[in-house]
Amino acid sequence: MMFRVLFFFFLLGYVQSTAQINHPKASPFSEVEQEIGLSKITVQYSRPAVKGRHIFGSREDGQPGLVPYRRIWRAGANESTKITVNSDVKVMGNTLLKGTYALYAFPEKESWQVVFHTNTSHWGDGRTNYKPEEDLFRISVEPQQISYHQENFLITFDSITHNTAYMKLIWASTMVEIPFEVDTHAQMKKEIAKEIAENPTAQTYYEAARYLQEQGMDYQRALDYLNKALELGGDTYYFHRVKSLVEAKLGDHESAVKSAEKSLKIANALGKDEFVRMNQKNINAWKQQLKQK
Repeated sequence: MMFRVLFFFFLLGYVQSTAQINHPKASPFSEVEQEIGLSKITVQYSRPAVKGRHIFGSREDGQPGLVPYRRIWRAGANESTKITVNSDVKVMGNTLLKGTYALYAFPEKESWQVVFHTNTSHWGDGRTNYKPEEDLFRISVEPQQISYHQENFLITFDSITHNTAYMKLIWASTMVEIPFEVDTHAQMKKEIAKEIAENPTAQTYYEAARYLQEQGMDYQRALDYLNKALELGGDTYYFHRVKSLVEAKLGDHESAVKSAEKSLKIANALGKDEFVRMNQKNINAWKQQLKQK
């Protein structure tokens, strides 16, 4: 009997010692995904708060702030910040190969070293386990002072195009920007060739043409694609709309007016007021150019 009692208390103590309460984190987890063209960048990190503390460098009394200069920082809190790219991207001339990396920083007053690190197994910044030889590469970026207060550390993307974006690290009154670049055109050339070679539809040809038109390249090929789209898919206001823009770029304003008038007529019947206005504006401008010839 005594043995059973002792065993019960032993088991109870073991359960109590291993049980963990799920509680809110002081630095909550966050994830940001950003598409750049056909590529995607995903960042997983935790967001510590300022809470009235001095963050970067040293305080006025000479004591170190939360993130001292020249010391490795995990660019967040808790686990190391992870950045994943689903295709190769360029970062200030360096190739960030497809994969997942730990993102570290060595903040300084005039310049930050930002590190893309291949070893993602370290907790936090790794400290004594961190090995510079495991860096994929480092870049130097200049910190900027912002005019507002950012309470929780923030990683976000801005100035996004088909080929570029800036990743911003913002906390307290400091921000650094890291430029990313992808070769979307090379990816699109492969994508267009693949889709057209397999089983192209009217929409396939239209989307290929629209991409070329938006990028301002190979207008004759874009026109060929649009003619094929119209052949397979029939009259639509958006097929004729893009065709008019391509014809205008090729200098054929007479054909551009005719295509825009077709787009306007269909758009008007469907109640697409915005396309009616856009087409009418282009028609007026192109007719004016025809008069001047």
